[in-house]
Amino acid sequence: MMQEIFTITYKFTLPDNTEEVFELAFDEQRIEIINDFKEPPPPWTELEHHQCPHCPLRSEDHPFCPVALNLTTAIDRFDHLMSFDKILVNVISPERHVTYKTSAQEGISSLMGLLIAGSSCPVTHFFKPMARFHLPFANKDETLWRAAATFLLARYFTDRGLQKSDMDLQGLVSIYDNVTILNDYMVERVRSVTSKDSAVNAL
Repeated sequence: MMQEIFTITYKFTLPDNTEEVFELAFDEQRIEIINDFKEPPPPWTELEHHQCPHCPLRSEDHPFCPVALNLTTAIDRFDHLMSFDKILVNVISPERHVTYKTSAQEGISSLMGLLIAGSSCPVTHFFKPMARFHLPFANKDETLWRAAATFLLARYFTDRGLQKSDMDLQGLVSIYDNVTILNDYMVERVRSVTSKDSAVNAL
């Protein structure tokens, strides 16, 4: 069976008018970014390097952190930027084309959110539907609405169906608590290999 894919492209125009383009091809079934690494991943992506305390993976089966692997290209290509540098970002998805003038921190943050959601990390599995229907530069209210809708729909389609106990969204709070831990440990990974602050602050 032929692999079905969809692509989301991030095109960054940097302060010196150079461009960085990320064409992210997703497996349509798994909603995961298809990576084709031509070189060994850098040491900071090894699973046990600042591994999250709640990570369910074992280095014997997964020598590299799935989230760190997805972030490598962004870390390498934006290490020279400061958070406050002004950039232009074009995001092209199957549904829309968004152009946005913003700071390096916010632009990289939007890309990183997609890279993290498109990984095979079990902790970020919840965010795959949001990656499929990616909304670049969503504000807090939009993100809250999308996350709550995703959570409640996911519960509705379980065998037991949507329960009254789901309506307090404590399950969603727990998901975000786990992602907060992941972000904290990912910051330590990134801080160990970067010289500027844009990538760290974006996370």
